[in-house]
Amino acid sequence: MIEVRVQLPGAVTNASGNPDVATGSTTVRAANIDYYPTWPGIWLMGNLGRALFSASTSRMWPYTYNECNDTIFDSQNQRISACNDTPGHGLNANQGRGAPEIDILEGGGTAISSSIQVGPGMPEDFRMLEDNTTASSYCFYSYDCTTEGANNQDVPTKYYWNLRGHKSWYQGLRYGANNICDVEDDDIQTFATVNASLAKGITANACTMELCPASYDVNGDMGYKDNGTVHWGINTNGTCFPKQNAYMGAYLCSPGNTNSECTASSGSTSSSSEFAYQMDAISTDWEIHMAAYLDWVTYTVEWVMGDSGYVRWEVENQVIFEIPAESIINPPQDTAQMNPKKIMIEEPMYIIFNVALSSSWGSSPPNAGSGSCRGDGSSSTDNAICDSFPMYLKIDYIRLYQDTSSNTDMAIGCDPSSHPTKQWIEDNIDDYTDTDNPYTAVSGMAFCNSDDDCTVGTSSVITGSCNSDGRCECASNSWTGPRCTEVASVSDDDTLFGPPLFVSIIVAIVVIAVGVCVILYQRWQTKQMSLKIRAQEHEKELKAASRVSDASAKLEKSINDASGNKADYATNFV
Repeated sequence: MIEVRVQLPGAVTNASGNPDVATGSTTVRAANIDYYPTWPGIWLMGNLGRALFSASTSRMWPYTYNECNDTIFDSQNQRISACNDTPGHGLNANQGRGAPEIDILEGGGTAISSSIQVGPGMPEDFRMLEDNTTASSYCFYSYDCTTEGANNQDVPTKYYWNLRGHKSWYQGLRYGANNICDVEDDDIQTFATVNASLAKGITANACTMELCPASYDVNGDMGYKDNGTVHWGINTNGTCFPKQNAYMGAYLCSPGNTNSECTASSGSTSSSSEFAYQMDAISTDWEIHMAAYLDWVTYTVEWVMGDSGYVRWEVENQVIFEIPAESIINPPQDTAQMNPKKIMIEEPMYIIFNVALSSSWGSSPPNAGSGSCRGDGSSSTDNAICDSFPMYLKIDYIRLYQDTSSNTDMAIGCDPSSHPTKQWIEDNIDDYTDTDNPYTAVSGMAFCNSDDDCTVGTSSVITGSCNSDGRCECASNSWTGPRCTEVASVSDDDTLFGPPLFVSIIVAIVVIAVGVCVILYQRWQTKQMSLKIRAQEHEKELKAASRVSDASAKLEKSINDASGNKADYATNFV
């Protein structure tokens, strides 16, 4: 689960003249889009794709597919396919991989988008019908297309069923209210009315609040929300409520691809990597109250993997959107079973915080694409908005929670054994870097509680420590990585890793010198011990000889004494 507390960028000072600010309320809906001209984003992307680096994302973004069946989907369109027995690069055999996307929030203005992007997308026969008139190619955003079935999928009910004989798009998506917003009486619904409308079948060519759930998704879940008394999809209170996003994905193609459905270029020009595939955006747009621009607001996304998992979005503890795994892994099918069955998102992912500007989005600066922000300077409104730049996405905190229990499906880190990424990126590093964005090793700075958090898993080598700021600090230039657990490369432009060569040579010399000294010392000790033993033996011999000499002297004296006495006999006796 990721929780962020942020303030979105906008022209919200008193000097800006923003009418939404003039209300003095933080619960009123943001209604004047011109005063929110930026495109903030807080999102996650799979490690195997680097945002904006098309060489890394082509045939990689946003796959969540792990099947090998070329009849249903051409495996050549997926760079790391389940059809590959020997993928190399440290990858697992027969495992489809990709770089999916989870958007916590995206876009400013009067409505914010929350979504996931997955692939491969549904075939055309499972998507909303396209408008075939020349009136407006974007009429589905305002639900006023005249082509039958081109405003909402499966609306009109009977028309779609007779045309296809099966449901369209993802089923069972869940939408909930942001009850912090002020009440709008015209938006209040009852479950009974909406349920009766769906049961009868919708004959109109577009949804309304009387005919459809507040989400305008007629296939959404309308059961009880979190086992309570409120129904998913029903705006019981008339507060802010998310609507299904009319943008449902794009057809991605390699440059020069002549496929009639190709709408964008996204990748290498190499003929070996030619591709054309659909990606899906399962998305909702939701009205936002003014606190998002004037105060700190907490946004949460909870992501649980597996067939019983889900992705769930909350604003200030108000659940606004949930995608159950069942919606992804068990999509509608025709008799030929040609709709690819994807898996729930399970890739290691990274977090991106960014603010962008564009002339083509709903939120854009004044005079975007046609000159300076102020234009000719004649518009006081434009001038006031432009005076509000620079605008910032302000971040109070970012908190990440993960299940570390023994029975969890989640993994800690960016290179888990279930989904390896490190060697693939290293082997294809040119796809992830350029002159302005080179590969840069990170040395320390990971958050830590003790020195054990900042060193390799051995007690004999200390590669880093936890400093007084609670950040890892590497012991030397030979060690790198956020937790000082990786050896540094020899230089910035090579592919060899480990400590520098001169360091290795010095270490080797020291080791040899120490070894020689130890041997010489042991020999000296042995010689000294031998001399000591010989000296002790010699001393013993001398002492023994001394005792023998003393005994001999005593014996000689005794003999001499005896001889002298007998000599005196001559003078005593005749």
